[in-house]
Amino acid sequence: MDPFQRRLEELPGEFPVFPLAGALLLPYGKLPLNVFEPRYLALVEDALGAGRMFAMIQPDPQKMAGPTGPGLYRIGCLGRLSSFSESEDGRYLITLSGVARFAVSVELEMRRGYRRVRGDFSVFATDLAAPAEMAEFDREGLLAALRSYFQHRGFDANWDAIAKMPDDTLVVTLSMVCPFEPAEKQALLEAPTQSDRALALRTLLEIDAHQPTEPGPQGPPRAS
Repeated sequence: MDPFQRRLEELPGEFPVFPLAGALLLPYGKLPLNVFEPRYLALVEDALGAGRMFAMIQPDPQKMAGPTGPGLYRIGCLGRLSSFSESEDGRYLITLSGVARFAVSVELEMRRGYRRVRGDFSVFATDLAAPAEMAEFDREGLLAALRSYFQHRGFDANWDAIAKMPDDTLVVTLSMVCPFEPAEKQALLEAPTQSDRALALRTLLEIDAHQPTEPGPQGPPRAS
């Protein structure tokens, strides 16, 4: 169990958000970030002094931009800064560990150039529990889809390491690292349960394996 696991009443009501298309954070997942833009350097600095928490959320291309920037999806994921280092050129290399999903209640006034929201975690309270066994999880079916996907994409994989991953870790890790489109990443985030996410993940892998290949993002997400 995560020694930093929170109860619902311990989560912040208001917090910074880091809008980044294609970057998916899930509960119990770990997202590396290479932060270099001044407003997000400020966000990280402020988070370090205030509970070490901020959220990842994706811009929603279907929404109009507002005074604070692009329209956002309604659902994001709060994370905790679990590792931090500073490069010689002033970048922050961090890892954000997923805590719980939330629904944006309202966007707040910006602070030091970064965006902030008030979030509602009540619908996603089960995210705070230890991962439960997934009902009717077809691990072999998912791995078969993954092999076809990797072969189609020309990706290498450490299959021994993959074989040793618990089911929930496997689904979270693959959902986060596979270079799906932002809308597909959002669908994985919003899946009601881990079993639903596993089914959606397998479907995306199978569909992608039959599509023409295009270059995908490589390495940790970068702040733009």
